Amino acid sequence: MSITHVDLRRGAYHDSVTLLQVSRTVADVEGVEAAQVAMTTELNVEVLTGMGFEIPQGAGPNDLVVAVRAVDEDAVAAGLAAAASALSAKAAPSGGFGDAPAPRTTSGAVRVGGAELALISVPGRYATTEALDAITAGASVMLFSDNVPVEDEVRLKDAAAAADVLVMGPDCGTAVVGGVALGFANVVGAGPIGMVAASGTGAQQVMCLLDAAGVGISHCLGVGGRDLKTAVGGRSTRQALAALAADPATTSIVVVSKPPDEEVLTDLEAYAAGLGLPVRWATLGAGRPDLTTAVEAVLEAEGRDVPQWPKWLSDSDPEPGSVDGSLRGLFCGGTLADEAMLLAAESLGDIRSNIPLRDDLALGSDLTDAGHLVIDFGDDGLTQGRAHPMIDPTLRMERIAAEAQDPTCGVLLLDLVLGFGAHQDPAAELADAIRAAKGVAARELPVVVAVIGTDGDPQGLTRTGETLAAAGASVFLSNRDATRHALTFLGSSR
Repeated sequence: MSITHVDLRRGAYHDSVTLLQVSRTVADVEGVEAAQVAMTTELNVEVLTGMGFEIPQGAGPNDLVVAVRAVDEDAVAAGLAAAASALSAKAAPSGGFGDAPAPRTTSGAVRVGGAELALISVPGRYATTEALDAITAGASVMLFSDNVPVEDEVRLKDAAAAADVLVMGPDCGTAVVGGVALGFANVVGAGPIGMVAASGTGAQQVMCLLDAAGVGISHCLGVGGRDLKTAVGGRSTRQALAALAADPATTSIVVVSKPPDEEVLTDLEAYAAGLGLPVRWATLGAGRPDLTTAVEAVLEAEGRDVPQWPKWLSDSDPEPGSVDGSLRGLFCGGTLADEAMLLAAESLGDIRSNIPLRDDLALGSDLTDAGHLVIDFGDDGLTQGRAHPMIDPTLRMERIAAEAQDPTCGVLLLDLVLGFGAHQDPAAELADAIRAAKGVAARELPVVVAVIGTDGDPQGLTRTGETLAAAGASVFLSNRDATRHALTFLGSSR
């Protein structure tokens, strides 16, 4: 019988990024069956209760809970020790303020430290206040927090423009500033191409493709996934374009985005035309190039050769067109999921999703359908109160196992995102899941994976590709190429 332990620590605040990583560390301890390290917000308490943990009465949003369920007392103790060690390491003082007391506000830290950029990762309800505090102190902001109301986003970006600083976000998961990776980002070389990104995994795909082609970037300025929507109007994109145009290390710019609103894109294209350096567009949408094709156009315009994009093919792939069933895309990256749907819909027709291309294609709450579907496991609705699937892939692993037993599943299309902030060794777990799925399926089940990464990443692109191919998956650096390969098994008319 499992043993459960819940430890409540009053007033012990830690940011969400830290707690995502600590939760993963505890969950990896041998004998631990479930673990959650989180602030006891109303949402987190609901999630913890759903996991079978009993939260003490009176717990508030500024209290920390360490909840562990394990096979025996020794495993519980090991899990708690891992949590204590990880939290202690994250909380270790940097010594940056010498003998002076640490600042108690964001603006105080900015002024004392002379910071030009503040990374803010707090619950959405508090994020606007902290971001405004940093802006008033003269710092640009990378706002990792999600669930920030769109009206607050507009207010923050207007305040930033007035202060001549930049707001990256909200829900900005990826940035590279002056060679420093922030959030989820990859190890890429320095070079002349600047990036403006209203997309996290889309930005990672583009920078990794450029790296594979031997081209580096100057900066990648994230602006948040809503920036190119009408409600926000491209406010941060316009500022980021101007900043990169003024940067002597940047000779051309690539704008990366989930499907934008047309009028916003048109206005930005007109603005970019007057900046005095080339601006190229990797903006997804019906009738627009996919990200790989957009990068290839950038390389050609720069006078660079387009390489053969890395791939590792499985020896066990079935013959093209020989598989019955539907496409099942299980993604961690929303932009990669969008791109896969746009590409697949050209031959498959309608694809249902939790982030559908049309409202009438939305999946129900059980996220199941007998037809073609693509699920974004990184969507806000599936990450509330739990780690992002790039850190904790549990939900997707469970779905892979379920699809293997579903006879209507014809081919599995997955992504795997490497780099800073992501799972330290995702290939081993995913390889095990792929082997298990192929072993359980009473049919041929091709698995195709788009791996977004570089050989400089801690996890290693080549090492990851070889590990997954050995497990029976065909692996591609390009999400476009992965999607096209998956479609070959179903036949172009399905």
